[in-house]
Amino acid sequence: MALAWNEIKDRALAFSREWIKTESENSDAKPFWIEFFHVFGITSRRIGSFEQKVKKLGGRDGYIDWLWKGNLLIEHKSRGKDLDRAYQQAIDYFPGLKEHELPRFILVSDFARFRLYDTVEGTHTEFPLKELYKNVKLFWFIAGYQPQKISPQSPVNAKAVQRMAKLHDRLKQIGYTGHALEVYLVRLLFCLFAEDTGIFERTQFTEFIEQQTREDGSDLAPQLAQLFDVLNTPEAARLKNLDDTLTRFPYINGKLFEERLPLASFDSHMRAALLYCCALDWSGISPAIFGSLFQNIMDETPNARRNLGAHYTTEENILKLIRPLFLDELHAEFAKIKHNTKRLQIFHNKLASLKFLDPACGCGNFLVIAYRELRRLELEVLRALHDSGQQTLDITSIIQINSTVSKSKNFQRKSHKSHYG
Repeated sequence: MALAWNEIKDRALAFSREWIKTESENSDAKPFWIEFFHVFGITSRRIGSFEQKVKKLGGRDGYIDWLWKGNLLIEHKSRGKDLDRAYQQAIDYFPGLKEHELPRFILVSDFARFRLYDTVEGTHTEFPLKELYKNVKLFWFIAGYQPQKISPQSPVNAKAVQRMAKLHDRLKQIGYTGHALEVYLVRLLFCLFAEDTGIFERTQFTEFIEQQTREDGSDLAPQLAQLFDVLNTPEAARLKNLDDTLTRFPYINGKLFEERLPLASFDSHMRAALLYCCALDWSGISPAIFGSLFQNIMDETPNARRNLGAHYTTEENILKLIRPLFLDELHAEFAKIKHNTKRLQIFHNKLASLKFLDPACGCGNFLVIAYRELRRLELEVLRALHDSGQQTLDITSIIQINSTVSKSKNFQRKSHKSHYG
């Protein structure tokens, strides 16, 4: 779970005081960065590595000070050294990296100063060590937060479609089609989202592919099949001699990984395409367009893929419908009783009993937004109960709003229920 920003700021202040007089790159750079990542509640070795060897232009060996593949490259210098030169040195490493390893962010420092480059936005920000606490939100991608609300037409969403579509097309070309292909892609999409949104450990799925499969892709399909089986198995029921890279994955209920699928087949280009998908920050993609995203991936026409969002109802318009339909009334009721513990508990039970049906459900955007807004209201109820004196150690034990999907023989329908029946 990500640390609260206030906790991160407190750690940043302590970090700045501790390292205020540090000067030597050779003796102090490594512990400096280990403690830097601790500010955000993570260990550096979990997501990246020091002294990553690469081939520079001309065939010479180079050593990146620290690299988190696909996300962040750090180049460090002694106090007072030229940060422009440090940045150029970082760029010189790019020819030696594979496409999916190219970082979005470059961070250069001389202990006294930080300069962070965002290669996607084309921006950079510089600040002194003592002001790290003011700038911690620049490192949202380390802390595990999303930087902003993403619109359906965001370039990151279009990029996700393009990358997954390439993999879809190649699987279809080799004869992996129909229902099996659809389920397979949904599973891969889930894994991509999971490692960037806290369900898996950060970069866990990426590392599994990089470290447990061959570069030619020949064993990728059976390895993924074993991973899907592990994800469908509760931890206590798994084989005792499984490799740690598999046992660390959590159990995923909901039957997404339950069905046995035909074994797919990959080559080196398909493996590279999947790793290229892994390099994208999937936390920056709105979950509300997941269904629309998948529909566009499965659509074989290039024009349709370019028109991501053409048949997508925006969150703004969805809220215009569901607010007067039921949300405004629920919020008004909550405002009247939020200081009455007994009535709050009754209201909480009411929220958990509500059921919603979208008879024209396509990719589920209306239901996803409705579910999200109900969960937000439930959290407000729980805060009010806590403030009134009701104590709890584990919020997961008192959350009641969940979702299920219901289908009818007469017509297919999807209904989100706020409590499992």
